Amino acid sequence: MPKESACLKVPKVLGEKAIVLSRKLKIQNDMLEIQKDENSLYIPITDGMSETAMKTLNEHLANFEVSARAFPERKGEAKTLAEILEGELPSHLMATLPHSADIVGDIAIVEIPSELEAHRTIIGNAILKTNKNVKTVLAKAGTVSGTYRLREFNVVAGEHKTTTVHKEHGCQFYVDVARAYFSPRLSHEHNRVASLVNEGETVVDLFAGVGPFAVQIAKRRENVRVFAVDVNPDAVEFLKKNVRLNRVEAKVWPILGDARKVVDEKLLGVADRVIMNLPEKAMEFMDVACKALKPIGGIVHFYSFVNASDSLECKRLRFKEAVEESGKRLEAILFSKSVRETAPFEWQIVLDAKIC
Repeated sequence: MPKESACLKVPKVLGEKAIVLSRKLKIQNDMLEIQKDENSLYIPITDGMSETAMKTLNEHLANFEVSARAFPERKGEAKTLAEILEGELPSHLMATLPHSADIVGDIAIVEIPSELEAHRTIIGNAILKTNKNVKTVLAKAGTVSGTYRLREFNVVAGEHKTTTVHKEHGCQFYVDVARAYFSPRLSHEHNRVASLVNEGETVVDLFAGVGPFAVQIAKRRENVRVFAVDVNPDAVEFLKKNVRLNRVEAKVWPILGDARKVVDEKLLGVADRVIMNLPEKAMEFMDVACKALKPIGGIVHFYSFVNASDSLECKRLRFKEAVEESGKRLEAILFSKSVRETAPFEWQIVLDAKIC
């Protein structure tokens, strides 16, 4: 018999993080089954959440709601990674188990600590058991680096592949995680930005990758033009496939090339809106974004990193200076928020800015 319970409702992309956080805060109701639908995860929680717990959730989750929902009682079989691996690993290593995995299509991407390296196959097979839709488990084998923002992976369980089809907000994307950058943790941002685009706009996506922003915008709006630029030839090939797959050929123009050169040669003064999802170097391209905007100005979605010694306010000030150095004026910061944690004491942030 289902039981009514308070719950956390979060986008699926934040599900693993929300589960780990709710357990750390000791607010998850372990007697009830976690539920999900196409877009969201529903985590049953205990009644009477403290102000401290609510504050922590606000600090670490980009998007969540607290509501009520009927949940089935939890069955007795093991479901979590820790439950499956209990007895399989030395007890002193259990605390170092990965707390989350990025799910891209039917591929799970996990970071395995060095002390667990010898047990990675056991861990990978356990991840397959906890995620019925996952066919491959990849372990990160380095950091994101290089012009194309790529990372090396090792297959630790399941099928030996790095390609998949990822579904997100009604769109499908061919992805090869070893050849083109893609982060499922930005699902909420892809959807949020797409929802802000108005009919009739021209959008320039300066670092488009396989097209998660561009395709979602085109699927959502009838009358829109999106110029999707990327320097990685593999990413642009996948972008072209995704444009065809989602039937938005009349709205999205994939362009291979360096964003600076492409704007100078083809896209000067055309954009109502510019997307800058290159957090490592976006500040270096502020002049390019300003050149792409129409003479009357427009909206810029700017992504960057901040850390413990570099506040969001400091980033806002540097952003304003970069706009002014480009010969434009920052009219207003429309929205700013930490999007996700990318490393200990480091976060990816977004600024939505009106520039004229």
